[in-house]
Amino acid sequence: MNWHRILITAALMSPTSLFAAEEAEAAAKQLDFMEIVEKGGPMMFPLALLSIVGMVLILLYLMTIRRNAVVSDRFMNTAEAMIRKRDFVGLIGYCHRQNQCMARITQKSLEFMTKNRGSSFSEIREIAESEGSRQAGMLSSRITYLADIGSIAPMVGLLGTVLGMIKSFLHISQGGFEGARQMKLAEGVSEALVTTATGLVVGIPALVFYSIFRGRVQKYVSELEAASTHMMAMLQAQLHLSSPQLPPTPRPHDDYSMPVQSPLADDRPDLHGI
Repeated sequence: MNWHRILITAALMSPTSLFAAEEAEAAAKQLDFMEIVEKGGPMMFPLALLSIVGMVLILLYLMTIRRNAVVSDRFMNTAEAMIRKRDFVGLIGYCHRQNQCMARITQKSLEFMTKNRGSSFSEIREIAESEGSRQAGMLSSRITYLADIGSIAPMVGLLGTVLGMIKSFLHISQGGFEGARQMKLAEGVSEALVTTATGLVVGIPALVFYSIFRGRVQKYVSELEAASTHMMAMLQAQLHLSSPQLPPTPRPHDDYSMPVQSPLADDRPDLHGI
């Protein structure tokens, strides 16, 4: 018996058998991506579309949601210098060339001020606040698309799971020999699992990047509010300095009038000649 075991072990450990076993293992490990997509069923196409859209949005937000796109130190320094010079028309043109949220707020405020000369500063401040709210809302609403993708992708994967399980049980109910039913059951279960996994793979990164961009937006909106308050304070100070100063009203005890001779003085007789 010992010799038989030695011979069997030697046969299994031969180079040819080892090479064949390695090839079989490598073939089992190598699974083409397109085969996975095909096994996932028809719901893989919406998931692929959601993944492409999510990737494009992530790259777009990485380039656009940054501090220099909201408010930059260069713009604030230039705008402050032009406000001190009271060059409001030139500042409007400079804001028009800048693609920043703070530039839009400054531009709207100065355009309202220059077109409405008799407007009060409270009205100019209301224009700035409304434009600032609009810019902050645009930043916040833009990133919600990632949250939508993170919520929709797992639901699409769940729908694929349900369809795969329905497919499996339909094949089982159709009958046939045992091997065919087992193969159809395995096919439907694999389709269900592939769609579920794909939905999670698409949804989880979308939610992660949504959380990152949401923190960035909250930080930049706070900086935008501080910069807007600073800009409005500077504008108010310059408007106060440029407003005409009325002369002070004389007090009752101050006599700024010249002495006026009474008209009866000429009618009085000249007593010196008597």
